[in-house]
Amino acid sequence: MTQQSTHSDADWWRGAVIYQIYPRSFQDSDGDGVGDLKGIIQHLPYVAELGVDAIWISPIAKSPMKDFGYDVSDYCDIDPLFGTLADFDALLAEAHRLGLKVMTDIVISHTSDQHPWFVESRASRDNPKADWYVWADPKPDGTPPNNWLSIFGGSAWQWDTRRMQYYMHNFLTEQPDLNFHNAQVQDAVLDSVRFWLDRGIDGFRLDTINFYFHSKGLEDNPPLLPEERNASTAPAVNPYNFQDHLYDKSRPENLDFLQRFRALLDEYPDKASVGEVGDSQRGLEIVSSYTSGGNRVHMCYSFDFLGPDKLNARNVREVLEQFGREAPDGWACWALSNHDVVRHATRWGAGERDVQGYLKVLSAMLMSLRGSVCLYQGEELGLGEGDIAFEDLQDPYGKTMWPEFKGRDGCRTPMVWTHDAPNGGFSLGAPWLPVQAEHLLLAVDMQASEAGSMLEHYRTFLSFRRAHPVFAKGAIEFLDVGEDVLAFTRTHGNEKLFCAFNLGAGDATVAFGSDLELSAVEGHGFTSTARNGSIALGAYGAWFGRCA
Repeated sequence: MTQQSTHSDADWWRGAVIYQIYPRSFQDSDGDGVGDLKGIIQHLPYVAELGVDAIWISPIAKSPMKDFGYDVSDYCDIDPLFGTLADFDALLAEAHRLGLKVMTDIVISHTSDQHPWFVESRASRDNPKADWYVWADPKPDGTPPNNWLSIFGGSAWQWDTRRMQYYMHNFLTEQPDLNFHNAQVQDAVLDSVRFWLDRGIDGFRLDTINFYFHSKGLEDNPPLLPEERNASTAPAVNPYNFQDHLYDKSRPENLDFLQRFRALLDEYPDKASVGEVGDSQRGLEIVSSYTSGGNRVHMCYSFDFLGPDKLNARNVREVLEQFGREAPDGWACWALSNHDVVRHATRWGAGERDVQGYLKVLSAMLMSLRGSVCLYQGEELGLGEGDIAFEDLQDPYGKTMWPEFKGRDGCRTPMVWTHDAPNGGFSLGAPWLPVQAEHLLLAVDMQASEAGSMLEHYRTFLSFRRAHPVFAKGAIEFLDVGEDVLAFTRTHGNEKLFCAFNLGAGDATVAFGSDLELSAVEGHGFTSTARNGSIALGAYGAWFGRCA
C-alpha cells in the first residue's frame, strides 16, 4: 500500500520540530505491557496539538529484541510486538490527515544475528553472502585481529566456530556489522529503504550513521590520553572512551554511500533524512561533511547537547558557530534528550533552584537556534530520569556496566497520560518498565489545562515558533552580552528577531545599544522588560524583540 505525502514543501525538514516516539513506552493498546502502533495512533492528536511538524518512531521492524529493535531480523516487516504493516499504513494515513510527517529509525550498520543474511554468511566461507559481514582471521595466538572495542563492553570481535573466524560487532554480540565495502550489501540495504519509501514514509533517522564502514586494513585504534577522553558517546566508565576511533568508524568511504542513499530519496518528493553521529572527537566535523553539498543526508545531529557537560551560553555559541564555519550550506538537528541518554531534566536540571524555569528556558533556546529540533517524548512534561532497580533492569548495556552506569532504561520508562489510571494510563497490563510514581504528578491530564505548566509552555512556544518562519529558515548571528546570557539575531526575508536567554539562576541585564531599535514580540510565554537600551532578564528568563 502506498500513501502520498500531504505536504508540497520539499524543504519541510529545514527547521522542522520532530517529536521522537519510543514505541515500547508510548502507549500500549492490547494490555501486554509494551507500546504498539495502535497506541501511537491513539495519541497522534495529542502530538499534533503540541504543534510539532513530524514524528520519528524508534525501530519497529521485525527483531528478536536483544537491543529492543536495534537488532533487525527483517527490514521489510513490522515486529508483531508492535503490530502489522496494515497498522503502520493506518498510522501513516492518520498522521498525514493531522498534518504530521512520519519518519522511522532505519538501522543498517548492523543486523540481528538472526537475520537470514547473517545465518547464511556464517554458514561457510564460500557461500553467496560470505562477505556480507565483517569477518577476520585471528592473530596467530588466537586472539582478535585488533584492539577494536564494542560500545557495549569488551572486544568488538566475536569468535564463530562455524567459520573459525571472528566477526565484528560494534554493539552486542547479537548485532554483527554489515560489510559496506561489498556493493551487494549496499544494494540490499537500499532496496529495504525503497520498500518504506514506496509505502509513503516521509523520511528516516539513520542510526549510527558514521559506523557503516571500517578500515579494510583493520589497524589498531590509537589510545587517547586521559585528558583527551570525552564521555559524550559512551559513559565515562566505559573503556571505549580510551581509544581514538580512527579505523573502526567514521571512514571517508561513507560519503559515497550517503550520496547513493540521498539519490534514492531524491527519486521521491519531499523525503528527508537525519543521521545520528556518534563520535566524541570529531562529531561536528562529521556532521558538517555528511550534510554539506546537498547530495548526502539532509541533516545530522551529534552528541554536543546530549552529553553530560551542562550547557552554558559560551558552549552553545561555540557549537553553533563551529558548525556554521565548517558547513555553511549544511544543516544540523539539535536535541537535549533521547532514548540513549539520561533525560536532561535530571542530567542538568537536578541542581537548579527552579527546575521548571530552567527547563523552560532551555527548551525555548533549543527551539530558537538555527537548525531542526528533536523533542523526546515526555520532555514536554518535564519528566526526569526514572530510577530503575537492578531486578527491573531490561537494558543489556546497563546490566554490563552496573552500578556506575545503569543503562538506558531510566529514560525509556512509559509515558504518563492519566495520573489516577493504572500505570498512568500507559497500559492495563504490567508495563515492561515500571511507571515512575513521581511522573504521575506530571501526567498529561494534570498539565493539559494548567496555566504555566511545562506542557502548556511547549504548546505556547511551538505556536510562537510557527508564527515566525525566521526560526525555521533564518540565519543566526551571535552577540556578546554576558556570561550567563545567550543572545543572537535570527534573520529571514524582511523579519529580524533579537533573542536573549538567561541560562542562569540570577537576574541579568542585556544592553543592546543605540544601534538596535527593538520592539518586544509577544506570544512566547516569557515576561521580561526592555527600556532605555537594555533588557532586564529574570532568572531563567527570555526576551524576543523585533529589530526595526
